Amino acid sequence: MPVTNKKKLGKDTAVQGTNDSSVVSKVSAAAQGYFQDVYLQHFVCKEARRAPLINRGYYVRWRAVDHCVRRFLEKTAHCPKRQILSLGAGFDSLYFRLHSCGILTRGVVFEVDFPDVARRKSALINSNKTLREMIDSDDQCLFEPLYLSSSQYLLLGVDVRELPLMKKALDLAGFVWTAPTLILSEVVLTYMEVKWSDSIIRWTADHLPQSLFLIYEQIHPFDPFGQIMQEHFRKLNSTLYALQKYPDVEAQRRRFLENAWEQCICFDMNSFYFGLVPEAERLNIENLEPFDEYEEWHQKCSHYFILTASRGSLAASDILPQPVSPLTIATPSCSPILLPVKTIPVSTEGLGMGSTSLCPNVVLLTEDPAKEAGKCAFIPHSVSYSRKSCFVLGGRTSPINPVKNICKLTINPCCTLDLESPGNVKFDVEQVVCDGEPSQPRWRHTTTLVSYKGKDFLFVFGGKNRTQIVGDSSFLDLSHNHWNEVRSV
Repeated sequence: MPVTNKKKLGKDTAVQGTNDSSVVSKVSAAAQGYFQDVYLQHFVCKEARRAPLINRGYYVRWRAVDHCVRRFLEKTAHCPKRQILSLGAGFDSLYFRLHSCGILTRGVVFEVDFPDVARRKSALINSNKTLREMIDSDDQCLFEPLYLSSSQYLLLGVDVRELPLMKKALDLAGFVWTAPTLILSEVVLTYMEVKWSDSIIRWTADHLPQSLFLIYEQIHPFDPFGQIMQEHFRKLNSTLYALQKYPDVEAQRRRFLENAWEQCICFDMNSFYFGLVPEAERLNIENLEPFDEYEEWHQKCSHYFILTASRGSLAASDILPQPVSPLTIATPSCSPILLPVKTIPVSTEGLGMGSTSLCPNVVLLTEDPAKEAGKCAFIPHSVSYSRKSCFVLGGRTSPINPVKNICKLTINPCCTLDLESPGNVKFDVEQVVCDGEPSQPRWRHTTTLVSYKGKDFLFVFGGKNRTQIVGDSSFLDLSHNHWNEVRSV
């Protein structure tokens, strides 16, 4: 199935560009200590530090693939020969990591990617003393599509959609079709039209009787996060084709079973992280950088999956066991009663994310004031209503900068809460000056209005700050703006 027209060539070039971005992100995560890989840095021209959320995403991706590769090598340690066939390998450092760990005995890594990518990677390896010395090349005269050849590492420049050409190239490189083989596809197949990616899945099953297919890709295209994810890749001219036909883990599992694979295990990265990564390792990862994007982190993990499919004596479940996750998902019951709701835009939109009742028929919603500017401010705070005023407490401007002030929002006396004239609602905002021992700055806390002997108190409990989970509690006397700490007896 030749791929030659200009439109497809343009998309191929864009897909190749995702390799350059990905390796920079992997280098960033490694530099911050998320995993150990001293070889990735040799494949980038300029390092760049990514945001903690991106670093975590690449950590869990790296960790899942590394887990499966190592399990495969453990299970095939007795075999006279075992192989790893990496499709769309890009600038991955897999061979160099495995070689340096000494766990590639009687193993061979075959990497296949576009000729331009293979050519660039070969040049980088040959120009770097550290990498070059890890390859026992005999300086033989190589010719396309074989760009590097050694006893344990071979680099081929072939479009993986061109299956006859790939088979010919692998035969030339000494690939043994009957040897236990791990096929690795790390965000590769999804960039192809489904007719091609399905053909590759079926082709590998037909040609490799003792094999394991390992894939890491995206899922859940139809929810808001998934739609944004798709739009991001569309802007990069790298459409995620597989998502429409195979939108979830069950569809992906059926995909492999219907294409001649005998077993298949598939689950999202939340299940992998909480079910297969030891707690001590998770705690270490979670303390590497200031971090508070938990919702985005778990959303991202729910939109990527890890899958193993197997044929022959290799069992997918031996490589990727079904995790026992400590997470429990509750399904709320829904009432059939529908409440009519009318939204009222107010001039104070966005002092974080919170809500409070102003009167029996009105709820005040507050959100991020810097959302449109692409910044974070006062997130996530609390808001409570007392005697015609709302008190906004806590929040953060970044994971290391908690908000120390308390804001008081009072409905402007010239306004009324008229549902028919929403534009007339205005708030006066002032900073509250308090005395007493103040509650330490925090976010993700809770506040509750408590009335006692005719006075209102704001009860503040829990949350977190830049270094720890906060477990203390305090009362703020709203009549005198005085803090009272709650001490355990």
